[in-house]
Amino acid sequence: MRPPIPPFVLAALLLIGMLILLEIGRRLGVKRLQKESEGERTNLSTIEGAIFALFGLVVAFTFSGAASRFNDKRMLIAEEVNSIEVAYLRLDLLSPEAQPKLRELFRNYVESRIETYRKLPDMDAAGKEIAQSKMLQREIWEKAVSATTLPKSHPNAGILLLPALNNMIDMATTRTMALRLHPPGIIYVLLFVLSLACALLAGYRMAAGQHRSWLHIFGFAFITVVTIYVILNLEYPRAGFIRLESPDQILFNIHDSLH
Repeated sequence: MRPPIPPFVLAALLLIGMLILLEIGRRLGVKRLQKESEGERTNLSTIEGAIFALFGLVVAFTFSGAASRFNDKRMLIAEEVNSIEVAYLRLDLLSPEAQPKLRELFRNYVESRIETYRKLPDMDAAGKEIAQSKMLQREIWEKAVSATTLPKSHPNAGILLLPALNNMIDMATTRTMALRLHPPGIIYVLLFVLSLACALLAGYRMAAGQHRSWLHIFGFAFITVVTIYVILNLEYPRAGFIRLESPDQILFNIHDSLH
């Protein structure tokens, strides 16, 4: 859940690196400008266009994947809350003497789930809370199985309640896996390297002008860095400025409704 490098640090390093390489590229271009023929310029433009197109594709696919996984994480919160609510409502099918303990366990379970995501992006602390949630899941399951056999429980209590509990447990596992679902680190290395390579090539092409265009230099570097910074925040929500606090509020709401 925590990125290998904090997004802000990566963005700062990338911005500095791009500005340096834009200047290096321009100086290299100035030195070679007089020796470069028209045919060479055409050939180099083809290569540069291919590299910039590759960079655009990598950014597009990375952004699309990060946005998709971000939306999936939000939907998983709603699905988990629905599964908890359904299982909790079906406790009414059990014998009255078995319900109070199970309802208390449900409240403890929801509190544990809230704490799990409150402690992110610290995966060590969240992992301990996940272990606590699993213990509560096991206890809820065991007591529910026993309660379905009690004389005062509904005849179909086991058929209706146990699948709902199973779905609740499955959703918790699915959300845990979603926390660890990210592209390989090499994708971000490639994105970083391509950004620097494009900065070098852009600086080289700017050598044709007599003066530096600071607007274009800072504009290109800043927009590229901001785009990659947003991608990292989408990929690792809770670790940057993009949060999941609004969807998490649903968990707080269901906790308040359990009685």
